[in-house]
Amino acid sequence: MKKEDNFRVDFSQPITASESDIPSIVIRPPDGWANLGLRELWDYRDLLYLLVWRDIKVRYKQTFVGTSWAIFQPFIAMVVLSLFFGKLAKVPSEGVPYPIFAYSALVPWTYFVNVLTQSSNSVVLNRAVITRIYFPRLIVPMTAVMTGLLDFAIAFLILLGMMVFYGIMPTIAILTLPFFVLLSIATALGLGLWLAALNVQYRDIGFVLPFLTQIWLFVTPIAYPSSLVPEKWRALYGLNPMAGVVEGFRWALLGKSQAPGMMLAISVLVVVALLLGGIFFFRNREDTFSDVI
Repeated sequence: MKKEDNFRVDFSQPITASESDIPSIVIRPPDGWANLGLRELWDYRDLLYLLVWRDIKVRYKQTFVGTSWAIFQPFIAMVVLSLFFGKLAKVPSEGVPYPIFAYSALVPWTYFVNVLTQSSNSVVLNRAVITRIYFPRLIVPMTAVMTGLLDFAIAFLILLGMMVFYGIMPTIAILTLPFFVLLSIATALGLGLWLAALNVQYRDIGFVLPFLTQIWLFVTPIAYPSSLVPEKWRALYGLNPMAGVVEGFRWALLGKSQAPGMMLAISVLVVVALLLGGIFFFRNREDTFSDVI
């Protein structure tokens, strides 16, 4: 027998790979409360970009005025507040024209409310994707936060135009503006994570949220300055995280009012607690989403 006959291949049998040759991916639920999976989030950053781009394209599709809604929402609210609180009720505006006083607060507030609404419904609305493929579920509410930044940027440009119109020049305090923008983002994301996870189990969230935001508007210093709140209650008032965000945002841009002190410090602590608690709570509940949703 020749040597090459010992290595002859039998083509009459199907060629199959052994189990050890097939790559496999094992998906396990998070290991307790301490595993945030931040590295995994970074690995899926391309998916986050695609979801944000998808939402931006469909957000104003088939609307009559398109992205102009990002201008109309805070602008119309500013006109109403200026009429009733500025003209009729004569609410003080700390030496600046009431329209820009109100609009400078409505820009972060409108971003917060829009992101809160979108992120609380994000998991439920993406049930078709969540029940079919695996990816870090945190990406879903984060998409709402990133998408809302487009509206925020458009409304902010209008605010800059109003400052030019009224002849208001920013002071050195404007250097702190990025901090208050990040604080606004953290507030919306933190609370949005809590509501997104709870909304999977309890759909009452969708009914409660519009009512909650309407009340929240009037307990936040948008139509009035926080200086109207008695001094002894300012620290307690800071438990409302948007009080620190709105007052700080307005102070950084207009520089007319007193810098928020203890009230801002308490609001920052509340925001940090909301954000960290929201991330841990969402991560702890995300392995049940596919079964409950």
